Amino acid sequence: MEARIAIAPSAEAGKAYGRANSPGLDHLRSEVEKAVSGGGGVNVPPAEANGLVWLIPGEPEQLERMLDGHPGIGWVQFPWAGVEKFATSGLFHRPVVFTCAKGSFAGQVSEHALMLTLACLRSVVRQARTPHWHAVDPRSLHGQRVTILGGGGIASELVRLLQPFDCRIRVIRRRPEKIEGAGETLPPTALHATLPETDILVVALALTPETRHIIGAAELALLPPQAVVVNVARGAHIQTDALAEALRAGTISAAGLDVTDPEPLPEGHPLWSDPRALITSHCADSAEYVTRMLCERIERNVRHLREGRPLEGVIDPATGY
Repeated sequence: MEARIAIAPSAEAGKAYGRANSPGLDHLRSEVEKAVSGGGGVNVPPAEANGLVWLIPGEPEQLERMLDGHPGIGWVQFPWAGVEKFATSGLFHRPVVFTCAKGSFAGQVSEHALMLTLACLRSVVRQARTPHWHAVDPRSLHGQRVTILGGGGIASELVRLLQPFDCRIRVIRRRPEKIEGAGETLPPTALHATLPETDILVVALALTPETRHIIGAAELALLPPQAVVVNVARGAHIQTDALAEALRAGTISAAGLDVTDPEPLPEGHPLWSDPRALITSHCADSAEYVTRMLCERIERNVRHLREGRPLEGVIDPATGY
């Protein structure tokens, strides 16, 4: 079938939706247009479109109005892996195929998770903040018991990166399919039984009502005191106050966070000054990488649309991701 693709916001809406830490919207639109053409599609106004690339963050009402006004649109592509703000609106129950970028950015995000893990084990924050010679015994990642919450692209790539360290890896995920390289794949009901046998807990799953605050005071208390907690998913997966208290009390040894709740974490929050917490500002993947991987996903999906093949990154309305 013909792939007639609109891109929102329109060029006239311009830079109002740009972010300081991402490419300008004009550049992003230009790259998306190239991707549509590369897949054999044509860029058209919404009134002529059967597909839509939606680049406006956090505006489900605008998208609803767009779809109401243009019933010919049967496919919507989001540029993000996480689409929880749209899922809560009920948008995904429309008779439209919604796809997101889940799995596209796994390479750099898994690298970041590995970096946070190694930095926590090696007490990098404490070393960096001590303005004099201050020897601290390091801990090795080799042979550690790693539990990964989530079984998507980040988990699969992180499992691959961990292979040289001979870690004992468990993946907790909703689906029963095994992940190559992981010793076990377990259901979410196994979380509490697994935590006492976990040295490194990596959070890398979608944010849904069921996974919000999946790690709270009770879960942190089940971890052994040498455990490290790493979050590269969404801040709301972890109860922030409970995490800060667990670090203060020595319930866990360290935390590496690329995401926080709230986000950004306010200045003066206790986690900023805690030498056992390493915080990066939701920057696990670079703007250039995100744009490139997104456009590769769009180009393939446009081609698949034309050829009548299944699209990549389809969102399940039942789960919201």
